[in-house]
Amino acid sequence: MADESKPKVTPAYVKALSGSLGGIMEASCLQPIDVIKTRLQLDRVGTYRGIIHCGRTTVSTEGVRALWKGLTPFGTHLTLKYALRMGSNAVFQSAFKDRKTGQISDGGRFVSGFGAGVIEALVIVTPFEVVKIRLQQQKGLSHELLKYKGPIHCAGLIIREEGLRGLWAGAAPTVMRNGTNQAVMFTAKNTFDKLLWRKREGDGTVLLPWQSMISGFLAGTAGPVCTGPFDVVKTRLMAQSRSGGELKYKGMVHAIRTIYGEEGIRALWKGLVPRLMRIPPGQAIMWGVADQVMGLYENKYIDGLALPAL
Repeated sequence: MADESKPKVTPAYVKALSGSLGGIMEASCLQPIDVIKTRLQLDRVGTYRGIIHCGRTTVSTEGVRALWKGLTPFGTHLTLKYALRMGSNAVFQSAFKDRKTGQISDGGRFVSGFGAGVIEALVIVTPFEVVKIRLQQQKGLSHELLKYKGPIHCAGLIIREEGLRGLWAGAAPTVMRNGTNQAVMFTAKNTFDKLLWRKREGDGTVLLPWQSMISGFLAGTAGPVCTGPFDVVKTRLMAQSRSGGELKYKGMVHAIRTIYGEEGIRALWKGLVPRLMRIPPGQAIMWGVADQVMGLYENKYIDGLALPAL
């Protein structure tokens, strides 16, 4: 039997699996919101008058399927990202846990989340989002006239024209965005679980899916507001191609200054509403799935009903 004096420890690989399954579900449901967000962030001349107008314009000119442009790289990247995020966060947390009580402080949870966000940004998020954004910014119905024919063709063409570094365009703001997002999200999710449901990680209780979704939704709201400028800059840096001559944005700081100078401070939060329409519901979906997977493992294996915990 597990030691009742310490929280139950779910292995990192189980958390990674739970995150990947949650990512698959999230990508399938919320891809259209991500497409609209990207189109709004790239709109410098006021083509779209808002979220609904952007969605209607996209559907009327390119068809409904256009709202799922970039789904393959988006879905793959979410699946891998959540697996890496949940797994690496578990590894980082193990380093900050008190050896006697098995508990982790909010500070340790915050730093663990930031570290997980940095790793996912460098290993998974940046190259996949470069491909996704290049695909999403293309407009038109004719496949033959599109520069990028699909995710693999897009990645290959970027490497040929811009070098391997082209897949890591916008890495700096992506690191800042994801590190901050995950630091806030993991800390907030644990806090809301305790405040709303008196649930502590590893206590053996499993939240109902709707409870996990509420905690996940609330935890997912703070990050987009705090990291809006990083997300806009990331999108602009990823969208520009080195094959087109002189680059408009030279880097993260230069991009922030240029956008602020040309478009005003509000432009640094372009796409915030669709981000809030996508990220909190996405976190709700992901945690609704992930908590069930981790709870199943805790109850079935850690309690000694089947295999011992690894």
